[in-house]
Amino acid sequence: MTAARIKEVALKYFANHGYEGASLADIAEEVGIKKQSIYTHFKGKDELFLALLYDALAKELSFVTSYLDRNKARSVEALLYGFLNEYQICYETNDNTKFYLRTAFFPPAHLYEEIVKEGYRYLDTVEALLVTVFDQAKASASIHAGVGSEAAAAAFLSVLDGIFVELLFGGSERATKRLEASWLVYWRGIRQ
Repeated sequence: MTAARIKEVALKYFANHGYEGASLADIAEEVGIKKQSIYTHFKGKDELFLALLYDALAKELSFVTSYLDRNKARSVEALLYGFLNEYQICYETNDNTKFYLRTAFFPPAHLYEEIVKEGYRYLDTVEALLVTVFDQAKASASIHAGVGSEAAAAAFLSVLDGIFVELLFGGSERATKRLEASWLVYWRGIRQ
């Protein structure tokens, strides 16, 4: 139980303060234990941080697969636009998503390689799921025949990245503005 509680509190601290700004002493205090007790469950800050990263990536992938499954009957336009909107909401309301994005954009230097490796594994999986969506859209003539599924998925992830950048640096209002403008141009470029 304590390990789970440590992870729950640590997620909040890392999501809001980053690796450098999160203190094991503060985490322990909020959990109601001494800092040394954290070492009963985790070798140190790095192990705790990486455990949270693996959990976060699994939860993010679960979000994506669940969203795509729940919305597969929608038009490709509604499905994709809804995905962008829902991911923005996740960032604003979910420490897991906030932690993942903060870590992806601001990885601690000494954990950079592990974070990038895991991040690309996640992105490659999401891209493969999106390629399937675009393959189906092409088969039903919902998107332009001249647009390849791989290119459509890669470009869609670029739109998502732009929204993530604004969420991290500019806030919700700027992210919404970027989402609306990017979506308009993106959809015009791939629609049938």
